[in-house]
Amino acid sequence: MEGGPHKAAKTEFTECWKTSWKTPYIMRLAFSAGIGGLLFGYDTGVISGALLYIRDDFKSVDKHTWLQETIVSMAVAGAIFGAGFGGWLNDKYGRRKSILLADILFFVGAIVMALAPLPWVIIIGRVLVGLGVGMASMTSPLYISEASPARIRGALVSTNGLLITGGQFLSYLINLAFTRTKGTWRWMLGIASIPALVQFILMLSLPESPRWLYRADKKDEARAILEKIYPAHEVEDEMKALAESIAIEKADAEFLGDGMISKVKSAWNNTVVRRGLYAGITVQVAQQFVGINTVMYYSPTIVQLAGFASNKTALALSLITSGLNALGSIVSMCFVDRYGRRRLMIVSMFGIITCLVTLSVLFMQASSHAPRVSAFESNHFGSNSTCSAFLKAPASSSWNCMSCLQASKDCAFCSNGGNKYHPGACLALNDNVKGLCRSERREWYTKGCPSKFGFFAVMLLGLYIISYSPGMGTAPWIVNSEIYPLRYRGVGGGIAAVSNWVSNLIVSESFLSLTEAIGSAGTFLLFAGFSTIGLVAIYFLVPETKGLQFEEVEKMLQKGYKPKFFRKKTVEKSAAK
Repeated sequence: MEGGPHKAAKTEFTECWKTSWKTPYIMRLAFSAGIGGLLFGYDTGVISGALLYIRDDFKSVDKHTWLQETIVSMAVAGAIFGAGFGGWLNDKYGRRKSILLADILFFVGAIVMALAPLPWVIIIGRVLVGLGVGMASMTSPLYISEASPARIRGALVSTNGLLITGGQFLSYLINLAFTRTKGTWRWMLGIASIPALVQFILMLSLPESPRWLYRADKKDEARAILEKIYPAHEVEDEMKALAESIAIEKADAEFLGDGMISKVKSAWNNTVVRRGLYAGITVQVAQQFVGINTVMYYSPTIVQLAGFASNKTALALSLITSGLNALGSIVSMCFVDRYGRRRLMIVSMFGIITCLVTLSVLFMQASSHAPRVSAFESNHFGSNSTCSAFLKAPASSSWNCMSCLQASKDCAFCSNGGNKYHPGACLALNDNVKGLCRSERREWYTKGCPSKFGFFAVMLLGLYIISYSPGMGTAPWIVNSEIYPLRYRGVGGGIAAVSNWVSNLIVSESFLSLTEAIGSAGTFLLFAGFSTIGLVAIYFLVPETKGLQFEEVEKMLQKGYKPKFFRKKTVEKSAAK
């Protein structure tokens, strides 16, 4: 695969089905490793729905935003270390053993969370699962790539990405299925142990990657596996290709040095690689700071902020966003080689910014038009049931639902019995009062307020995902596979991936705190601001790599990249002189 990136074209997908039908062993290898992608998607998506019910079971979680954020983001923190540790483990002990260890971490983490008696035990489980996610995120596609015939490699690796988004969609379906089951969130989190166990059993019967075996000087074993994957007349050519590729890899290792610090220094001191890192890190950080994982991790909570009180309704509506994300991955595979990475990302960013600004305006309008708080309605449940902050407020007559929820974490809003948009009650947040409210067939709000804008907010979340997924969802990873010179590709891609995970951690750990500090409208407007900065950075720093050989990308970066508009200006000035 020297000279240029290998992408999955339409003909390649056709060839993939034909080859897999003739050689089922190939599909068995790809599917078994691909379960890691499914687990990756499931464990990153399932927490969005489980969190709603964890809050109900543990009052400390419901009252402390930082605890909710920690439960969500500790999987991301674990993934950062898992990815770093996984890289070393892959090289030292092989891809197969790395996947088996990831499965053990998935399984143990899922069981720990399902049986957790206290919130801190859930956090330990999330860290364990995160370590598995980090390892799976890099090992599964690597194993599939190295155990697949070259002519269908792109298609098989692309299926790993589909399984990730498919896993996220599956997690929302599972969440919805267990809403009326005793133990709700425990089933949601614990069920991830089943595919982990299935993959563990399947991987026990599968071989190591032929590339790793060849590099470990186990050439006969590597040949035996290649004979199962390739037709007999192609095996010798593949063995020669492996020998040449690994010889280049070893030469690069000698040039760059053995230690990670020496490799990073060597990369940063190289002008071409440094400019490649500007582009690679820019797109990875921008991918997270548009706020995508706040939607994936917190979408049911966002739906509740938009005015839907029911956990089940919030989960059902948030299922739309996950489904659109999976669909967007397919759209990207169809268009990324036709229209280019840079163009897709820029168009994607314009759509994202538009949706975020509109969402901000909608949440602002929903807040200002929230139902009023009525003293009569509040007293209807008795003075002991009324929120103390409302009773003590000097200007409580001007309060609305949002004023009630923002006044204290001990306040909740009980909607009007006749019409939820009419004045309701500001009550104390506890189970007894909640029961009184619901016994009269009223709705109980703790995150958002009854709003006529709620449906439009869900539609905008859907449009946001449609804007994000085909462009910013997939293109940053493709850019990072093409932007670095061959010998620096592992180092450059690793640095960019770490920047992605760290940005993910920052965003997921701060989202709920931001909604409390500056409101939902302010938070989405802030992400719109970050997205605008990202758009400008992409315009100036990220070149188009579509259809270019690796050598052509290197020459372009050597000269220094300028957007087309500014290149014209430079030419005009030179001509004038």
